[in-house]
Amino acid sequence: MVADRAGALYALRKGIERISSNDLFLVLAFGWVFVSFLQGFTGFGAPIAIVAPLLIAIGVRPVYAVAMPLIGHAWNNTFGTLAVAWFATRSVVDLQAPIETALQTAAHFSVVTFAAGIAVAWLYGRQSAVKHAWPMIAIIGAVQTITLFATVMYSQFIAGFLASAVGLVALYPISRWGRFQTQHNGFDCPAMKTPEGNAVADGGTVLDEPEPVMSFFESIIPYLVLTAVALVSAVPSVSNALGRFKIGLAFPAAKTGFVELEAAKPYSPLTPLTHPGSIILVGVLIAWGIYRYRGYYEDWQRTVQEAPGLEEKSGIRRGLIESAVPASLAIVLLVSMATIMLKTGQIRILALGIAAVLPGVVYLFVANAIGVLGSFITGSNTASNILFAPLQAETASVLHLSKPTVLGAQMSGGGLGNAISPSNVVLGTGTAGIIGREGEVLRITLKWTLLVSALLGVLSLVLGGVLFLGGGA
Repeated sequence: MVADRAGALYALRKGIERISSNDLFLVLAFGWVFVSFLQGFTGFGAPIAIVAPLLIAIGVRPVYAVAMPLIGHAWNNTFGTLAVAWFATRSVVDLQAPIETALQTAAHFSVVTFAAGIAVAWLYGRQSAVKHAWPMIAIIGAVQTITLFATVMYSQFIAGFLASAVGLVALYPISRWGRFQTQHNGFDCPAMKTPEGNAVADGGTVLDEPEPVMSFFESIIPYLVLTAVALVSAVPSVSNALGRFKIGLAFPAAKTGFVELEAAKPYSPLTPLTHPGSIILVGVLIAWGIYRYRGYYEDWQRTVQEAPGLEEKSGIRRGLIESAVPASLAIVLLVSMATIMLKTGQIRILALGIAAVLPGVVYLFVANAIGVLGSFITGSNTASNILFAPLQAETASVLHLSKPTVLGAQMSGGGLGNAISPSNVVLGTGTAGIIGREGEVLRITLKWTLLVSALLGVLSLVLGGVLFLGGGA
């Protein structure tokens, strides 16, 4: 909200458009890289709502303009949104090996990363586009994956954001490559409004749009500030000092027929000075102060009012209430439900039932599909993990499977399921102006989701020591 209402996202988008006039490059830049970057810190459907109209503006057909970002952002749904889904999972599951779990989750998402880039290129121009774009897909996929692996070992909080930011930065040197700087050789492009593509005018700049109120560098100030604050707070000496202040409530002992809980004082204490929310708040306040001092909020409001092609939006406070309250309420209620089911033994009963009918090797293969189903039902990777991560962890224990592998499959499946989430699809078709064509979008994203889910199942068997590596379930 702070960046968007100051015109920073608009300036960022215009900066990307100007670095290349190659349609395929721009489609991958927006439909895979930029949407992932937005997912790194916003989430909750906002990246789809922002990117779908941008793709339409550069000549992509509306149905494809919705399908591409749905697929493109799926890999960044657990460690993206500043790891909301990851921390929600930790709130309902006792991760005895958090680093191993994070690494296995990142390994699952590496498949989704490359599969997303290939799929966006395929949708643009089938085999010819994939053949032309493979160096870009390989480079960006690699830097995103390597950064994700390197970061999750130290800070899951900024892992998705940093990985997607590095991918965004990599766009510039790739755009200087002649292969992607000018329009590609003619080949059929079913995703575009004309068969041979629809290169935007003036070196990648869409006509009839006003100039940004700030520079490209100024548009990325909030993300630079957020990264700096997060890195400083991750320094052990700083983190230990700030973490000494804790808040928590005392709870008495509780006992049921299946579980026994000891008294705790305090129970699961909160460290507000090192909590991700506090770090975000500091970054937001600094960025807001800079933009307000520079007068960008007033300048952008005047620009929006004078430009008929730009949508006028509510203020920061109202926009925050409209987007955050419904999502926060749903998360609080789901965490409460999952905690009650876990502490009363209901999850244990469900896990025993699943273990009685499914062999371990089969369960390991379909574990990610449970996460996909959760996101499809709830519309959220976070909600999927809250609902099913306790069940997945308990079932893994009963079947003697690798718990990090099963939870990695759950979280990657939850991210993958966002590509077919009805709420995300409807949000995309609404912003693209094609309400009623959700089935066409789902026909595209569902095929990709099922294929990648099968690949994740095979990877789970490998990582779980069932396939190729020996051992057994």
